[in-house]
Amino acid sequence: MSILILDSATEACTVAVTDGAVVTDHRHAVIGRGHAERLVPLIAELPNGGRADQIWVGCGPGSFAGVRIGVAAGRALALGWNVPVRGFSTMALVAASAASDIRVAGGGLVVMEGGHGQWFVQPFGPDLMPQADVRSLLPQDAIRESMDLVIGNRAEPFVALCGSGRAMAVLPDARSAINIPDSLFFDDVTPIYGRAPDAKSMAEVAAARQEKLDQSAAQGRA
Repeated sequence: MSILILDSATEACTVAVTDGAVVTDHRHAVIGRGHAERLVPLIAELPNGGRADQIWVGCGPGSFAGVRIGVAAGRALALGWNVPVRGFSTMALVAASAASDIRVAGGGLVVMEGGHGQWFVQPFGPDLMPQADVRSLLPQDAIRESMDLVIGNRAEPFVALCGSGRAMAVLPDARSAINIPDSLFFDDVTPIYGRAPDAKSMAEVAAARQEKLDQSAAQGRA
């Protein structure tokens, strides 16, 4: 069974195709922004336009736009090709991208950019299973989670701030998804944001406005 793997939740836009458990081709571009313009063309460069028997999609956490782009692309291709689609955590993909080091170290802490001055942090055991839920923390709070091995695009500043540990600057690599434990995949392919969205829906805005009006009215009656 062939598998198309994709992730665009971070500054890396990464895709790969497998034949069974063997990666046969891949594309990996560190672009920061512009995933909407780059992801599908990268997939199209793969053999047979990336068409596969199944699709695996990185669902975040990461940038809100990047997460949504990846999930939307995976769902759309699955619908168009009439193939199943499964999701996985981008944090798990980062851990899988440093699988051998994590096993040797007896575990590792994945630390990724979370936006708004925060970092996403999640510990993984030597079996690449998460030891706790992903959390979005300010750097001074994140370093309380310190482990000997720190992996991710914020590993180096984490170790510098913490003053101990070994940093591995790692971005998600689609080729490494074959190392993710099968129990970490899920069928409900929806975004994992890791924190509340920056933008609010019109209903949320209206509710907040009404709450302020109610509070002002209550103060006026007091």
